Amino acid sequence: MKYVIVGGVAGGATAAARLRRVDETADILLLEKGPHISYANCGLPYYIGGVIAERDKLLVQTPEAFGKRFRIDVRVKNEVLAINAKAKTLTIRNADGKEYEEAYDKLLLSPGANPVKPPLEGIDSEGIFTLRNVEDTDQIKAYVTGKQVKRAVVVGAGFIGLEMAENLHHAGIAVSVVEMGNQVMAPIDFSMAAYIHQHLIQKGVSLYLEEGVTHFQRTEQGIIVYLKSGKTIAADMVLLSIGVRPATALAQQAGLKLGETGGIWVDEHLETSEKDIYAVGDAIEYPHPLTGKPWLNYLANPANRQGRIVADNMALGNTVSYEGAIGTSIAKVFDMTVASTGLAAKRLKQWGMEYQSSVTHSSSHAGYYPNALPITLKLTFHPRTGKLYGAQCVGYEGVDKRIDQIAGLIKRDGTVYDLMETEHAYAPPFSSAKDPIAIAGYVASNIVGGAMPAISWRELLEKKEQVVLVDTRTAEEFSFGTIPGALNIPLDEMRERLAEIPADKPVVLFCAVGLRGYLAQRILMGRGYRNVRNLIGGYKTFSTAVAPLPAPTALSSATVSSSFDVVSAEASSVSDTEKKVLKVNACGLQCPGPIIQVKKAIDSIEIGERVEIVATDAGFARDASAWCETTGNKLIENREEKGRYTVVIEKGDSACACSSGGYAGGGRGKTLILFSDDLDKALATFVLANGAATTGQKVSIFFTFWGLNVLKKMRKPHVQKDFFGKMFGMMLPSSSLKLKLSQMNMFGMGSRMMRFLMKRKGVDSLEALRSQALMQGVEFIACQMSMDMMGIQREELLEEVTVGGVATYMERADKANVNLFI
Repeated sequence: MKYVIVGGVAGGATAAARLRRVDETADILLLEKGPHISYANCGLPYYIGGVIAERDKLLVQTPEAFGKRFRIDVRVKNEVLAINAKAKTLTIRNADGKEYEEAYDKLLLSPGANPVKPPLEGIDSEGIFTLRNVEDTDQIKAYVTGKQVKRAVVVGAGFIGLEMAENLHHAGIAVSVVEMGNQVMAPIDFSMAAYIHQHLIQKGVSLYLEEGVTHFQRTEQGIIVYLKSGKTIAADMVLLSIGVRPATALAQQAGLKLGETGGIWVDEHLETSEKDIYAVGDAIEYPHPLTGKPWLNYLANPANRQGRIVADNMALGNTVSYEGAIGTSIAKVFDMTVASTGLAAKRLKQWGMEYQSSVTHSSSHAGYYPNALPITLKLTFHPRTGKLYGAQCVGYEGVDKRIDQIAGLIKRDGTVYDLMETEHAYAPPFSSAKDPIAIAGYVASNIVGGAMPAISWRELLEKKEQVVLVDTRTAEEFSFGTIPGALNIPLDEMRERLAEIPADKPVVLFCAVGLRGYLAQRILMGRGYRNVRNLIGGYKTFSTAVAPLPAPTALSSATVSSSFDVVSAEASSVSDTEKKVLKVNACGLQCPGPIIQVKKAIDSIEIGERVEIVATDAGFARDASAWCETTGNKLIENREEKGRYTVVIEKGDSACACSSGGYAGGGRGKTLILFSDDLDKALATFVLANGAATTGQKVSIFFTFWGLNVLKKMRKPHVQKDFFGKMFGMMLPSSSLKLKLSQMNMFGMGSRMMRFLMKRKGVDSLEALRSQALMQGVEFIACQMSMDMMGIQREELLEEVTVGGVATYMERADKANVNLFI
């Protein structure tokens, strides 16, 4: 029997070795068009970044060693050009360019996938690469070293794209990531990807979401990347990580059947539509075990499993059926780990499958044992049976073992109740008595059983004006920030303050991560409340998902260090030995633990002394700056390393800070409320704001109701709106270019005349004045309530805009000596 295998990586090499173990006497020929077989393609980014120092470690087997050990005829640099299925022969071109034919009894195709390379202008310029094999790696490594690359753009934010971003950063290169979607890592849900967004920004990566590349231009200084928004990014090199497509050219030439998704069709024995021709790996499509729908799965683990199964079927007859893969993947993104298995919520929604989800926040091991780090775990499951559909996990340690356990249960048709019954090895350094997946199981079972009616962050955004929001956290936590419009009734005060919560309206409760909200929910339900829901994942999930990302900035290699590290100029001039520092370890504490520790520590020291707090709660680190500003204390340092956030705070004179307003200039800040969308009034607002900003004063503009139209993007993304939102959208100006005059508008002639005269007399346009204000640091705040009333989505507004409520404006106004209403 003669077996011929086309493709010597992953599935192909595995099948060849298995065939020899099954059949010692067979003739086995392995053909690979490249110079290498069985290499660690998942490790390629880490070699480029220098994490893997020795190139030879990427080569799991050399052709010579593999051929000798398994008595296989391995021919590298031999490309199969055609298959004659009827004659059972192959046409092959060798390294010298000569063509020859080879016969087979049974054939295995393992051609892999090809990187997507769209036909964009300039895409073949020097310095633009794709990464798929060792040869690509060698070219990139040589270019990075030889050209002394300082700036790189990664196009595409999938797993490989982000791994490359990290490794280029590790090599001392400033990295920008451009992604056409609204999130990184498309297989996971947006709320989970939001944690990765924040982490990338903390590490100094410039993140361009919802941006497509239109073309490239090679100049003497490097490469200019042009984006669809009109922005440009200067780079020394570009890595294309847009995606891959199954390599099916050979299969098509042979007349093999292709499936719905464009991969090679195979049956349960991995045999193609042509007898005695089999296929495995990235090139095939196979039904998803949970949906029955065909899909493409570009992962190494399934390819290797397929290689073992197909070898048995080729040698022993079609005796083993392939069960399919659910898509279990994991990636390291700087200090964080993100993993996924099964179906995410967005995929279930896309395919019209009924589902429910849960989000839980736990620790990698017992919180009282040192260095416990946060883990966020999302489950998707059937809302009535509890059958597990998928899981996503983001954290710093222990992510892999949790997702692996859940993946095993999903492949065995497990339910959320199986998570509760899973027995874990427990000792404080490794886990908790209630492991994160057990906690996730308990929460999900409460949802399925009806004990905890729940609402997601996305549902809450849609229904916020229709519900009574109750924040069950402490007053201290509430002061750090909350969902606009929420009433603060701490859990321990709930029973005494029931009169403040209407029983005839829908109520949504929330806390930091969900537990106290659930306890409060049980109190209300036990007191006769019938329409009470708990926010899934609590304020931590909500605030992370809705937090606007800062506008990306051009970076140089000198700024590759984390943009989250903040050291004030005043602090840097003071020697650590001159300041007494109280050190507090808040690692492992969930909110409100770190906050309480901060308050206790600050209360225990004297003015001018400092507190250094190390915590693992990312929310606490983000809020430190705002807390210091509102309390009159000074943020000296704020840094992050491997999931541990170190914050240094110097105790200030709170009374003095409050009376001075906290702004530079002794409380002489300026706040303006823009209520109108009249062109002339908008012009006056920005003229005043720019004038005040040039004096070094803090200026904030609060845009409310019609004033929001001044902030609309010229090119707005498509967003979902209800009936009233659509009505407002038709009636309101689409952008600042459509604003009218308050007087003498004359059906739009007046505004056009005004813009003409401004241009003729050299007066900056409204849009130019707006840009100048942003460049001078003027703060743009959009009123959340007005946005909700008028159906305006955050995505429609300028990226630099922050969203706030009355409390946000009042805090600024309290620190200003001029407040104008326009």
